[in-house]
Amino acid sequence: MIPCTPQGALLLIKSVTKDLTGLHAVVIGRSLLFGKPMAQLLLSENCTVTQAHSKTKKLDEVCRGADILVAAVGRPEMVKREWIKPGAIVIDVGINRLDTGKLTGDVDYNGAVQVAGAITPVPGGVGPVSYTHLRAHETVLDLVCRLLLEKKTAKPHYTMDPDSCSNS
Repeated sequence: MIPCTPQGALLLIKSVTKDLTGLHAVVIGRSLLFGKPMAQLLLSENCTVTQAHSKTKKLDEVCRGADILVAAVGRPEMVKREWIKPGAIVIDVGINRLDTGKLTGDVDYNGAVQVAGAITPVPGGVGPVSYTHLRAHETVLDLVCRLLLEKKTAKPHYTMDPDSCSNS
């Protein structure tokens, strides 16, 4: 099963442009639950993918070349307007609480929205889509568990008589 948040992020990206072939995607984040699966999903859509992180040298330059920029680094408003290629799709997966109590993402939304072709807000962007995929996964897992339980408790549909087997 694909993790819910990367799956939801890909759905959001594909709602903007269906064919991702040849687009340059930068994923800032290398976690096992989001960053790495997100990079793999984008590769499977034929994107050229750069996996980056908070310690990447010249991260602003790396980001500026991205047609698709996915931020999941866990640093409030780290990605600035100047880092974003005009018209890029920006997916902000970060959720950070500032000292003021305000929730914000990893992208400086107010600056980024001026140059991005499409951008997800925080809160209210990736989260609801992730939740929808989580519920879908729960439904599938529930169905699989029920089927397995039925097989375990059901009587066999046929019986085999060992004497009817031949060695020839």
